This record gives sequence, C-alpha cells and structure tokens, in this order.
Amino acid sequence: MGKLDREAGFRSFDTYRLVKSEDLNHHGTLFAGRSAEWFVESAFVAAAHQVPPENIVCVQVHGMHFSRPVNRGDVVRFSSRLVHAGRTSLVAHAVLCTADDRQVVDGFVSFVHVDADGRPQPHGLSVEAVTDEERHIQELARALGRA
Repeated sequence: MGKLDREAGFRSFDTYRLVKSEDLNHHGTLFAGRSAEWFVESAFVAAAHQVPPENIVCVQVHGMHFSRPVNRGDVVRFSSRLVHAGRTSLVAHAVLCTADDRQVVDGFVSFVHVDADGRPQPHGLSVEAVTDEERHIQELARALGRA
C-alpha cells in the first residue's frame, strides 16, 4: 500500500440511482433513510477502491446536510472521494446531485480498516490534497476526529 494511486488530487467515484416509488417518504420525496443508505454505499466505493472491501467497516456518518427535496423519477448522482487517512481510519466525502447538477446532500463518512477478526489495523495509506478546494475538504475531514 502507500500513497493513493492517482496522479494528483482526490479521485472521484460516481454512482447513479433512479428514485422510485418505494424510495419515497410520506411527503412523496426521497426518504432520508434511503438517501443515507445510498450515501454510505457511495462513500464505501471510494474507500474500497484503495483497500479490500472486507477490511472496511463504517463507523460514522458525519453532517449529512440536505438542501432540497428529490422527486420520484429523478436520477441522482453520488460523487464520493477519499479525502483523509488516519492510521487506521479513512474518511470519504460524498455529494448527492440531481441530473441538472444541483447539490442536494453533502457530508462525510468515516470507516476503520480492520483485520480478519474485526480489530483496527493500520492501512498504510496517505491522502494528499492538491487544490485549495481539496485542502479545505481535507481540513473539514480532519476536524471530524477532533470534535
């Protein structure tokens, strides 16, 4: 393991979902619980690209902020990227956008890298921010561990 395998900056992973009737709440818009499920799954994809999926456990969803509703029939895109690596922890930033690129949700998900017995294990990764925007996101992710 070691540095992330990319040329520069955070690598983004996109997943798409069609919002169907079974995904709706009592207001007829996307249920927050379903959004959270997809949100964590999207963040997991970014983490699992760097370490084996069987060694990743989700430990916390941080600051999942909703800014607008999503309707039945909308296609949504989740963009996620690994933005911080501690000794055993990994933090991904995820954003949900509508087809017209309006941001609906953003936040962070923390994972811990574990061995076969479920105990925290160092992963040996480092994440380097390149742009000002990446440095800002990374600082927000680091602050989660200090809160």
